[in-house]
Amino acid sequence: MAEEKDNTIAKIKKLPRNVWAVGFTSFFMDVSSEMVINIIPLFLANVLGVQTAIIGLIEGLAEATASILKLFSGWLSDKVGGRKWLAVLGYAFSAFTKPFFYYANTWGTIAGVRWTDRVGKGIRTAPRDALVADSVTKETRGLAFGFHRAMDTAGAMFGLIIAAIIVWLAQANNLDLTRPTFQMIVLFSLIPAFLAVFSLIIGAKDVPVNKEANLPKFSFRNMGKPFMIYLAIVGVFTLGNSSDAFLVLRAQNLGVSVLGILLMLVVFNLLYSVISVPAGSLSDRVGRRRLIIGGWLVYALIYFGFAISNQAWQVWVLYVVYGLYYGLAYGTANALVADLVPENMRGTAYGTYNAIIGLLAFPSSVIAGLLWQGAGSWPGFGASAPFYFGAALALLSALLMVFWMPKESIGKTTT
Repeated sequence: MAEEKDNTIAKIKKLPRNVWAVGFTSFFMDVSSEMVINIIPLFLANVLGVQTAIIGLIEGLAEATASILKLFSGWLSDKVGGRKWLAVLGYAFSAFTKPFFYYANTWGTIAGVRWTDRVGKGIRTAPRDALVADSVTKETRGLAFGFHRAMDTAGAMFGLIIAAIIVWLAQANNLDLTRPTFQMIVLFSLIPAFLAVFSLIIGAKDVPVNKEANLPKFSFRNMGKPFMIYLAIVGVFTLGNSSDAFLVLRAQNLGVSVLGILLMLVVFNLLYSVISVPAGSLSDRVGRRRLIIGGWLVYALIYFGFAISNQAWQVWVLYVVYGLYYGLAYGTANALVADLVPENMRGTAYGTYNAIIGLLAFPSSVIAGLLWQGAGSWPGFGASAPFYFGAALALLSALLMVFWMPKESIGKTTT
C-alpha cells in the first residue's frame, strides 16, 4: 500500500506544467467561489425570504443559460487549435463579476449576477478540460483529472474555512445568515478570484493540436455512438442531480447553523480532495466504468439518506460522505469523455458534455424546488421529495451504465 502511494506521488510530481497551472487556477477560483456560492441559498432564504421554487429556478437558470457557451467555446478551441486564452477569458469574466454580489438586494439581482458568473464558467470549462487532456497521455489521463479535481476541491475547502471564520467572528452560531456577514465574505472572495486569472496566464502554455479549420458540422454522430450513449446516461443522472443548494437548505431545515453548514462543507471537501487523486489513478488501471457506477450508487444511498433524515447530525454525516461520490465519479466522468472521442474533437466533446449537464441542471433544480415547496396554492411533497427523486434516477443511471454502455469503449480499453 505504501509503495503504491509513493508511486502515485511520483507520478503526480511528473505531471506536465499545464496540469499544475490549471490545478492552481482552479484552486484559487474555488477558494473565491465556494466562499460565496454555498451561502447564496441561505442569503436568498434568510435575508430575502425567497422560496425554494425560486431558488431552484435561479440555480438551474444560472447553469442552463451558460451551457450554450460551453458548447461553443469547446468547438472554438478545436477550430483555432488553442485552449489557454479562452480559458483565461472565462476566469477573468467570473473574477470581474463577483464584486456585484456585494450590492445585491433582490433575488433578481442575485439571479443576474449568478448567471453572469456562470457565463464565465461556460467560456472556460471545455477549453480548460481539453487543455488538461491534450497535455497528458491516455495512461495518466485519469490521474491528471483526479489531480485537477483534488486541487479544485482543496481550494473549495480553504474558501469554506475562510468563510466559516468570518461567520464565527461576525455572527457566531446564529441559525440564519445576515446581510453584513454575506457582504464581508464577498469582499474577501475577490483576492483569490484574481489570483486564479494570473495563475493561468503565467503558468499555462497551449499544447499544439490539430487545428481543424474545417471542422465537420456539429452533430452527435460525428463524436461516435459510445459518446452519445454516455451523454444520454449522464443526462438521466443529471435530471435527478439538483443543485447542492438544496442539500444546504435541507441541513438548515433540520437545524444546522450557518457556521455548522460551512464546517460540514469543509469536511466534505476534504474527503473529496483526498479521494480524487487515487480514484483517478485507479480509473487508469481498472477502467472508468466501475468507478462511475460505484460513485452513482453511493450517490443514490446518500440521497435516500437525506430523504429519511430527521436530525441535524444525520445530515452532517451524509453530506461529509457525499464527498465519496464526488471523489469516485466526478473527475473520472470527465476523463471518460476524452476516452470516447477523437483527439481533434475533444474541445467540442467537453463543450457538449458540459452543455448537456448545464441545460438539464435547469429542470432538475426547478423540479427539486417544486417537489419541496410546490408553487402557488400547491404545497409540494415536503423536504424529502427531491431526494427520493434524485436517488431513484441515480440508481437508474448506474443500471444503464451496467447494461447499456458499451464496455469496450470505456476507460483503459479505449484507443
